[in-house]
Amino acid sequence: QVHLMESGGDSVQPGGSLRLSCAVSGDTSGRLCLGWFRQVPGKEREGVASIDEHGSTDYAPAVNVRFTISQDKAKNALYLQMNSLKPEDTAMYYCARVLSFPCALAPISRTPLEFYTWGQGTQVTVSS
Repeated sequence: QVHLMESGGDSVQPGGSLRLSCAVSGDTSGRLCLGWFRQVPGKEREGVASIDEHGSTDYAPAVNVRFTISQDKAKNALYLQMNSLKPEDTAMYYCARVLSFPCALAPISRTPLEFYTWGQGTQVTVSS
């Protein structure tokens, strides 16, 4: 069984940077698909970025270039470096393990929720 816990959310000004972390525990050997998602109250979950066990990544157009997803396998950690933050980035951010192949946002979006393991979420607020 895999457990995840996010941290690093904060309130920042537009144009600022933030680094989110996700501690991943449990058996993560072999094929692994991890992702960051965000959600605003009243709206659907939105995939932000994903990364597989090989380090291949995928990004939502809205965050491409500005955000970078990475992992440290030795530390069992997942990261989301967020630069040039905009007010529209404000959301609750979740990390998750997804039983999806390929590990890209499009197929992930079609994966039933029963194949997700979620962290508790961390709030990111971008405002002036």
